[in-house]
Amino acid sequence: MKLKVAVYNLRPFDETEWFAHYAKELDIELVTCPDAPNLQNAALARGCLCVNVITSVVDRPLMEAFASCGVKYLVTRTIGYDHIDLDAAKEFGIRVGNAPYGPYGVADYTVMLILMSIRRMKRIMQRTEMQDYTLHGIQGRELRDLTVGVIGTGRIGSAVIQELSGFGCRILAHDKKEHETVRKQAAYVPLEQIWKEADVITLHMPLTEDNFHLINAENIGKMKDGVILINTARGSLIDTGALLDAIEEKKVGAAALDVVENEFGLYYYDCKNDILNHRELALLRSFPNVTVSHHMAFYTDNEVKTVIRDSLTGCRLFAQGKENPWQIV
Repeated sequence: MKLKVAVYNLRPFDETEWFAHYAKELDIELVTCPDAPNLQNAALARGCLCVNVITSVVDRPLMEAFASCGVKYLVTRTIGYDHIDLDAAKEFGIRVGNAPYGPYGVADYTVMLILMSIRRMKRIMQRTEMQDYTLHGIQGRELRDLTVGVIGTGRIGSAVIQELSGFGCRILAHDKKEHETVRKQAAYVPLEQIWKEADVITLHMPLTEDNFHLINAENIGKMKDGVILINTARGSLIDTGALLDAIEEKKVGAAALDVVENEFGLYYYDCKNDILNHRELALLRSFPNVTVSHHMAFYTDNEVKTVIRDSLTGCRLFAQGKENPWQIV
């Protein structure tokens, strides 16, 4: 019997072609849906061994619905998987996998956000649009004069350090697992030293119970006045309420956020005519020294192709009972 995979969150403008290509190559039959999975459309997966999603929440009721349809493997076309209830997956006998993409797209984006923040680019662009060509208030800083703290030195964090090394800045790093290659370009230090010495702090780690709200009021209080915070990882690494207070008090000099708390159900949808139930996002966007983008640091030509290829390959390996390098649980 041919392997069937239900693909949710299918974007027609960039994913359809690659899904068709790799489905043919791997001899997979696809059942597709442009919408996020929910209890109403979960039945589309009936008869499918695998389900393929992006960053939509897959909670216990939805996991149970997939299990009742015969699903045995769920893969997310992302590196992170905090949107998936892994305990429920184990309970209902569903294996879970992810699809890590190359680190350089996010690394490039991170460095771009750092440069935009230290050069006050949001304000410069706003002034240019209004034909305000004055200089007061947009004086920038040079990266080579700054200390950058990189928290999390996995594939992406290490790539950020590699790229930053060309700017001549001092780089401090922190991770539970230290890498010799990183030591050549950065100094591993305790978090307390990063809080105290870094002019720029950038986050590169998965969200866990241990690091939820790692950036909170207490830790912000230990940072330099005017510190710049960059987050291209997960929104809940930062306590948004504490960040808002610190921006208003001018403790935080700038922030650049590709992710925010409570973004599920918001990002990747056209909401321009909607009244959003997200006051914190509205406040963040209102500040002249805060740049917010919609969880798209990963989004490159290479990423789209890679995650589709690897997510479907993982389905094929699971179906064949072979070792699957992308299986999490």
